[in-house]
Amino acid sequence: MGHRLVLARNRLTAHWAAGLLAVFVGLGLMSPALAIDYKDAPMLNAKSDAGELPPVGERLPENPMVLNMAAVGKSVGQYSDELKTLIGRARDIRLLVVYGYARLIGYDEDLNMFPDILESFDVHEGRIFTFKIRKGHRWSDGAPFTSKDFAYYWNDVANFKKLSPSGPPIDMIVDGEAPKFEVLDQYTVRYTWKKQNHNFLPRLAGASPLFIYRPAHYLEKFHARYADPDSLKKLLREHRTRNWASLHNRLDNMYRFNNPELPTLQPWRNTTRAPATRFIGERNAYFHRVDEAGQQLPYFDRVVLAVSDAKLIPAKAGTGEVDLQSRNVAFNNYTFLKEHQKEGEFQTFLWNIAKGSHMALFPNMNVKDEAWRKLMRDVRFRRALSLSIDRTLINETLYFGLAIEGNNTLLPSSPLFNEDNQKVWTDYDADHANEILDELGLDKFNDDDIRLLPDGRPMEIIVETAGEETEQVDVLQLIAENWAEIGIKMYIKPSQREVFRNRVFSGDTQVSVWFGLENGIATAAMTPGELAPTSQQQLQWPKWGEYYETSHRGGEAPDMDIPIKLLGLLEKWQNDTDIAARTAVWQEMLKIYADQMYSIGIVSGVKQPVVVKNGIMNVPQEAIYNWDPGAQFGIYRPDSFWRKTDN
Repeated sequence: MGHRLVLARNRLTAHWAAGLLAVFVGLGLMSPALAIDYKDAPMLNAKSDAGELPPVGERLPENPMVLNMAAVGKSVGQYSDELKTLIGRARDIRLLVVYGYARLIGYDEDLNMFPDILESFDVHEGRIFTFKIRKGHRWSDGAPFTSKDFAYYWNDVANFKKLSPSGPPIDMIVDGEAPKFEVLDQYTVRYTWKKQNHNFLPRLAGASPLFIYRPAHYLEKFHARYADPDSLKKLLREHRTRNWASLHNRLDNMYRFNNPELPTLQPWRNTTRAPATRFIGERNAYFHRVDEAGQQLPYFDRVVLAVSDAKLIPAKAGTGEVDLQSRNVAFNNYTFLKEHQKEGEFQTFLWNIAKGSHMALFPNMNVKDEAWRKLMRDVRFRRALSLSIDRTLINETLYFGLAIEGNNTLLPSSPLFNEDNQKVWTDYDADHANEILDELGLDKFNDDDIRLLPDGRPMEIIVETAGEETEQVDVLQLIAENWAEIGIKMYIKPSQREVFRNRVFSGDTQVSVWFGLENGIATAAMTPGELAPTSQQQLQWPKWGEYYETSHRGGEAPDMDIPIKLLGLLEKWQNDTDIAARTAVWQEMLKIYADQMYSIGIVSGVKQPVVVKNGIMNVPQEAIYNWDPGAQFGIYRPDSFWRKTDN
């Protein structure tokens, strides 16, 4: 099976072919839609019998997606009541979109791409993308899902200045140009670029995906181009909003999932409006997937997300209050969870985290403070910070010696892994670090043995965190002891995530701590964009990243040769079609990124505890836990999870 999956991935990578439906059927990911006797969930039977809902066969597309459970090692399930999980904040209602993982094109468990919401897709020359919609597919309110919904997004949202002042998203811009968009018929749309766009499909398959469609029938009544002026004025009064564009944008958020009235294509629809402490996702009666027995998915009628103090979630999971939990649970909770499995009636699985580093430090090269900015931009200083970290002590103290010590780079499971990149500048050597700092002219100390900056201030580094993981503080306290040995005083400053990010973006933060490379298991076909300044979310160069992702309208242009070189290599990767050439680009970028220490990795290969209530079926015991690609639980299809009862 694994060999066949690799072959499928390689064919997709090399040829951008959409004619792989037969391959995926053979792998058991899906089955062709046959003459199946479709079965309805009991909670919908009464509505269907009463005529409040069409029969299940009429609610499904003519060619629904059929998940072949047996072929992928899962069991055909039975309909179940509710799945309970905990979230640390109300905005995590978006996890219904992440975990639901209904995507135009999605990943399977081995990171092969396949059509999901779409019936098929065709890619020609890496630049012409033709998408075929499933005939008869419907939104959660029963309205048809057609090419009109793609056209509405493109013409009336992405290219409508009042709604999108910056124009279409950066992922749809190649060499400064947007694609040509065409509606070929009611169920077919096409996007054409002059050059290849290798980022398009991965962004459609992402955990926080690129939504290139909208429920036009719902949103048109809030759009000045379509709405009756008097009706729109009335809606503005009802919603206490003066500006129609502001109202439209507030109600149109496919990812945040905070508008219960917004139709969806996900397996569960949000039925709860914030503020609330308990959000309920109820099954989408028009969801497009079925199992091989003809049962419309999802198996669970509801997903309940209860808001809890994030620090209490591990304890609540340990008392059996959840059916499925990974958020806000860390490796240092594993022993506690194992000890309470029997009375809590759950199991604790350990999944492999796929990030390049479980935790990394990000020296902010865009920091406002001139003296610190000069140091952060000097590779010697960044190397000294790394050399002075005793990773073995951290590993043995916090991770039982099971983690991989080293840089923020790709993991050994990636075909692009290079051990030199993992080890460079990471061996603990405080003497060498002290020598480097002396060479930098930082050889003067105050009475507390703290080095002095050239302007006489003590070298006090404030490392800022999002304040969500006590594990981060535990690691930083050990690093603080290391840095004290080289004459640097560390202070730890936690704050809320939004405040944390805004401080980094504005240049107020010297050093931040976050996870490492999002995709530590990348292949040459996946973008190396994380290794170059391409996003404001990159904490080591947020202003340069903003400059890139806003097409030079915001942020600051990079003014250092090597980051500019990385951007050039990324462009080369985007323009190359030969897989060997793209592999070479990846390898060069990885080597540069590691040697320059743009982020300082600590350890990788840490396991993610996953709490699973006894009786919850089809959750894999061993798996990859990752945000993108992966969507955490998403690629394992939570719509296929179910509860086995004694009956």
